Amino acid sequence: MSIQRDFIPINIAVLTVSDTRTEENDTSGKVLVERLTTAGHHRADKVIVPDNIYQIRAVVSNWIVNPEIQVIITTGGTGVTGKDGTPEAIQPLLDKQLDGFGELFRARSYEEIKTSTLQSRALAGVANGTYIFCLPGSSGACKTGWDKIIQAQLDYRSRPCNFVEMMPRLLES
Repeated sequence: MSIQRDFIPINIAVLTVSDTRTEENDTSGKVLVERLTTAGHHRADKVIVPDNIYQIRAVVSNWIVNPEIQVIITTGGTGVTGKDGTPEAIQPLLDKQLDGFGELFRARSYEEIKTSTLQSRALAGVANGTYIFCLPGSSGACKTGWDKIIQAQLDYRSRPCNFVEMMPRLLES
C-alpha cells in the first residue's frame, strides 16, 4: 500500500539571459512562469539580463543567498556562440553539478530536434542548498526541460525520489 503525499509548493526564480528580449517578448520566461505556477509553485522573482557572465552571476548569486528562493531556472545563453556564457557564469557558483540533467535534457531534446541538441550546454546543480537549472533560450527547450524533467523532480509526490524531499539535506556537512 502506497502512502499518498501532499504537494509541496516551492519558490522558483526565473532568469532570462538575452541581449534582445524584453518582458513583452520574453516567450521562454513566460513559458516557465506559466508552467511553474500552473503546477502550484510560487514565482519568487523573474529577471532579464544581457548575455554577460558577471550580470548573470550577480543575479544568481543574490538568489542563491536568499533563503526564500529554493530553485532557479535560467533560459538562454547555453549555446556555442561567442556571447553564450550561462554555463561559464553558473558553473563556478555550483557546490555540486548534476551531470545527469544535461544528459537527460539532450536525450529528450533529441526526440524533437535531432542532432541540433548537440549545440545545447544545458546544465544543473546545487549551490548553497538552491537547485539551479540552465535551459536553452527557446520556448520549445523550456517546455521540454520543464515538462519532461524538472516538473517531476520538483513534485514531492514523484516516486521513487525527487529533489523536493532532498531539500532539507542539501546543506548537510
